[in-house]
Amino acid sequence: MEHFRNIGIIGRLGSTQVVDTIRRLKKFLLDRHLHVILDESIAELLPGHGLQVSSRKQLGEVCDMVIVVGGDGSMLGAARALARYKVPVLGINRGSLGFLTDIRPDELETRVAEVLDGQYTVESRFLLETQVRRKLEPIGQGDALNDVVLHPGKSTRMIEFELYIDGQFVCSQKSDGLIVSTPTGSTAYALSAGGPIMHPKLDAIVIVPMYPHTLSSRPIVVAGNSELKIVVSPKMDIYPQVSCDGQNHFTCSPGDIVTISKKPQRLQLIHPLDHNYYEVCRTKLGWGSRLGGGS
Repeated sequence: MEHFRNIGIIGRLGSTQVVDTIRRLKKFLLDRHLHVILDESIAELLPGHGLQVSSRKQLGEVCDMVIVVGGDGSMLGAARALARYKVPVLGINRGSLGFLTDIRPDELETRVAEVLDGQYTVESRFLLETQVRRKLEPIGQGDALNDVVLHPGKSTRMIEFELYIDGQFVCSQKSDGLIVSTPTGSTAYALSAGGPIMHPKLDAIVIVPMYPHTLSSRPIVVAGNSELKIVVSPKMDIYPQVSCDGQNHFTCSPGDIVTISKKPQRLQLIHPLDHNYYEVCRTKLGWGSRLGGGS
């Protein structure tokens, strides 16, 4: 197990609860004589903290572990920034769901202590990388831990596009768009659009059409190493958007080509030893428990 000495902290902005939790976490780590480094965006909300402040790039370069205090959205942003540095990331949930940030605030000291003492597991999650090209020239690129989504933006009209997988033509489609999701993202937007839940250990990508103008279009699960190409119809007069994790957006023109594939670097996600993916699904998605109320 890793020996964690330099601990980075990233927090969700705009939440007093997050700031309170970070103060508790900071005190706990300092009491254990660890070197604590704050992400520069959250440091401004902690006047007089007396700690080192770094950009996320620097956090990835100097930290042995980064702790994210916030919701899944905070973890998504941290994952995109830190995956390339292979620094393990631990999440403390201060959001509404918590599929990725699985430590509750009330158990902060106990759970973080277990991790620092070597009682944890590390799960490797892959990301997607996407690029938009216009007349062979790249005009936008981004990474996603959850999903890459082609959608109409502010328009209420359908998009027309062609889909290719590993160079083979799959179909042309008129729809509200297309969701390309990792197993991590299968419980997010893809789930809402009717896609399957995929265990995070699967090496697969799911492609989920959004309200297609046909009754026969269904989600497709393909190998994780597949390369997807989406060709936006040159006959359209609207400008659809590509969104990565619903956080990074760029606008396409008719005729643009969107390519999506697995990113070489992976997120190293830390869990407590008793982490149970199915328990997370059962809790967050409202699945039934055992008959008779047993656990």
